Amino acid sequence: MRVRNKPWAKELLEENPKFVILKPEEHKGRLHEFFGNNNPIHIEVGTGKGRFITEMAKANPNINYIGIELSTSVIVTALEKIIEDQIPNVKLMNVNAEKLTDYFADGEISRLYLNFSDPWPKTRHEKRRLTYKRFLAIYEQILKPNGEIHFKTDNRGLFEYSLVSFSNYGLLLTFVSLDLHKSDYEGNIMTEYEEKFSKRGFPIYRSEVMFGSQNKSYAKTEDTE
Repeated sequence: MRVRNKPWAKELLEENPKFVILKPEEHKGRLHEFFGNNNPIHIEVGTGKGRFITEMAKANPNINYIGIELSTSVIVTALEKIIEDQIPNVKLMNVNAEKLTDYFADGEISRLYLNFSDPWPKTRHEKRRLTYKRFLAIYEQILKPNGEIHFKTDNRGLFEYSLVSFSNYGLLLTFVSLDLHKSDYEGNIMTEYEEKFSKRGFPIYRSEVMFGSQNKSYAKTEDTE
């Protein structure tokens, strides 16, 4: 889907250093100072328009959230939500996920969210998928020991690929649902895409995985099909 260019977006980001980490490399390893507390830090890679990250921040005031999005014209919508509600525990980074180790110190993050990432369905584009092993290595570096990835998608092909990728990497599968909205999972906060896909009748796939437990695979599985 083509994103409408917003030429004023970069200026708005620069005008709001309270909510936008404009030079993230300068805060590497010191993000708690930026937030002004020592609460756990959770990040969302591909935060889009920000519904998920802002609602999570409201629901969990004792957790710090960072939304990461490459598109300036998209992330500015998330910023507008944060400004409107003056949410103190969520910040934004307008950066590329391939360079996360430039912005986060080893073990600085407690949890990472991947919501409705681009499936890159063609085989030749496998390395671009955010659950490809190269990205998993990046996440492992910035996450604390036993740090978690929470992953949601409407794309079954990407979900199946990701489960295999997680397993091959040695991650511990702790939760798998093949139809999240028909499961007994509590506390789900929908993204904009999730609401749209769900209304069309698409099942939502979700998994939780943990680093630190190599070569093990135990999962609570919910399959309503």
